[in-house]
Amino acid sequence: MSVRRPATAVLTAAVVAAVAVVGLSSAGPARAASLQEVTGFGTNPGNLQMFRYVPDGLPAGRPVVVALHGCTQNATAYAAGTGWTKLAEQWRFSVVFPQQRTGNNLNSCFNWFEPGDTRRGAGEPLSIKQMVDRTRQDTGAGAAYASGLSAGGAMTSVLLATYPDVFSGGGVVAGLPHGCATSVVQAYGCMSPGVNLTPAQWGDRVRAAHSGGPRPKVSIWHGTADTTVVPANADELVEQWTDVHGTDQTPEVSDTVAGYPHRVYGGVVELYRITGMGHGHPVDPGSGPAQCGAVGAYVLDVNICSAYHMGRFWGLDAGSPTPTTTSTGTTPRPPYTATASGTATQHYVAGRVGVADYNTLGARYGYLAAFTLYRCSAGWTDKPDCSPL
Repeated sequence: MSVRRPATAVLTAAVVAAVAVVGLSSAGPARAASLQEVTGFGTNPGNLQMFRYVPDGLPAGRPVVVALHGCTQNATAYAAGTGWTKLAEQWRFSVVFPQQRTGNNLNSCFNWFEPGDTRRGAGEPLSIKQMVDRTRQDTGAGAAYASGLSAGGAMTSVLLATYPDVFSGGGVVAGLPHGCATSVVQAYGCMSPGVNLTPAQWGDRVRAAHSGGPRPKVSIWHGTADTTVVPANADELVEQWTDVHGTDQTPEVSDTVAGYPHRVYGGVVELYRITGMGHGHPVDPGSGPAQCGAVGAYVLDVNICSAYHMGRFWGLDAGSPTPTTTSTGTTPRPPYTATASGTATQHYVAGRVGVADYNTLGARYGYLAAFTLYRCSAGWTDKPDCSPL
């Protein structure tokens, strides 16, 4: 496979969406599963490397998440820092970690601004799509999702625009809208001061990438003190994806999560503004079910695990297998197949309940109190015996 990027063109690379995270340490106890490189996964026109984490005993049909590192990072550091492998064990899904080669980009940035790497059926997006195809072939994986930081977040925007038939949801952390740049010079301008287009203009750039649907749910995260990729990009992302989904820019949910402003638009786009945070990926190290990550350069402890909340927004926590054995052998399964804890608003945003049930649950428990729902054959209910709401 030939190297496609001359050194002069790559310098932006940094497209200083630069993210230096080479020295991250892994969080949590050692697991039998480990990060493995996979070769021969397709024609690989983007000349990328593929790494993958598959929990031991993962059943067929579970989701696959693509997690894209930022500039100067690699797959190993990104896997260790962001918490995706912990959540893969907790919710039972596989994770693909694409890795850029310095021969493509001197700073190991994904080339989100190169015309050859922003089209369906070509370059880096096709290589990543082939990684998903290979994982589905090897593990029987089901739905696919993508997320990334900085340049990886910008490439996530590319994937969601070019392959909406592959990715059911995405998470853009300190990233940029799809179609913002077609050159290095434009890329710097997108990063700062940003590009201001109308929602329809942004939406047209996604529709031009692929006219088919359905479109993915999108979770957007940005620090308010980010001077590398300015926070205005988060607003442009909201405009882009609300227009694509055909909803307006007025949120129907405006609340705070872990103390940070959170907005939801049409149940399909959400925005987290991490007050005071600079350029980086939000984590909350610890062993709790909502905690994840290990602090490192551009991986920041701000007491919220972005991967956890993205996963809940996509519904990764729904339908994870329920343990069925004890020391004395197999025990009967409960009548429900999964549980989920959250407020009435969080359950609604995650798509577990509709408007009528949301109002019923809010009146029953209060809109700010967390409670458990149980997934049953007829849908979600607050009754562990699977009787209706």
